[in-house]
Amino acid sequence: MSKRHSQKYKIDRRMGENIWGRPKSPINNRPYGPGQHGQRRKGKMSDFGLQLMAKQKLKGYYGNITEKQFARTYEEAQRRRGNTAENLIGLLESRLDAVVYRAKFVPTVFAARQFVNHGHVMVNGKRVNISSYQVKPGDVVEVRQKSRNMALVLEALDSAEREVPDYIDLDAKAMKATYTRVPEFSDVPYPVKMEPNLVVEFYAS
Repeated sequence: MSKRHSQKYKIDRRMGENIWGRPKSPINNRPYGPGQHGQRRKGKMSDFGLQLMAKQKLKGYYGNITEKQFARTYEEAQRRRGNTAENLIGLLESRLDAVVYRAKFVPTVFAARQFVNHGHVMVNGKRVNISSYQVKPGDVVEVRQKSRNMALVLEALDSAEREVPDYIDLDAKAMKATYTRVPEFSDVPYPVKMEPNLVVEFYAS
């Protein structure tokens, strides 16, 4: 697993948005960037700057995955038939850590990655500890029996902070979630505006 250097709240402040919609985000009280120059007035951003920001925001949202891994995901999205932007979102939402996060087994996508890597998750009855593992429609993702009493899991499932999207069929009592379909971009409950079309433009330029 690659070491993640940026903390999630630093990502929020760098983007100038509460990208996960969390009530504790410092951007709610300090809507400017970090550091001594964070409050400077921002000039008009170039097209490249907007495309880069869109990429960094989407990459950050999914746990600040590495540049190499994100670029590889984009290449796979481009290789597939259909709309590249839609394919990209579908691939990101099909990551095992994303499904674990959407099912509310953990409170954050960062916790989801750690949860998967530590072997607390099973897919179709088999333990999987690779956070980038691609979940397919019909796959059942569940918390391992030994991990079901973890405070992290119980608190996340009880939290009213976010809803489980309709492309995940959750049995909260059994701590099982079925990934029913690959969502379209419009189905994904992003708390802020995401622009995958600009991400495509970034890599195409």
